[in-house]
Amino acid sequence: MLAALEDLKAQDVQVLDVRKMTSITDLMIVASGTSDRHIKALADNVVESVKKHGLMPIGVEGETSREWVLVDLGDIILHVMHPQTRAFYNLEKLWTVGEERTIAERQGKTP
Repeated sequence: MLAALEDLKAQDVQVLDVRKMTSITDLMIVASGTSDRHIKALADNVVESVKKHGLMPIGVEGETSREWVLVDLGDIILHVMHPQTRAFYNLEKLWTVGEERTIAERQGKTP
């Protein structure tokens, strides 16, 4: 899933481990897109990627507004948002007790 986001140049991808805070999901991934079209393309690319691996999303919300698209994969929930919408809702702060890591940190590429 992270590769599907990277492939289309998602911005500021954050992975939040929220297992200790909620039972609804294990991880939340928050990413930004540069435009309505980019946000939709990112969400669509993730959906196609997980389907290729035999998984079906539980649901996709926000495709018509494209300001904030949510892809529910059960153990992982993806939020793709405009930077302004992301700043307003500040999901990372709401879930700060969870472990927040960028893609680079997850791949061990941080100094």
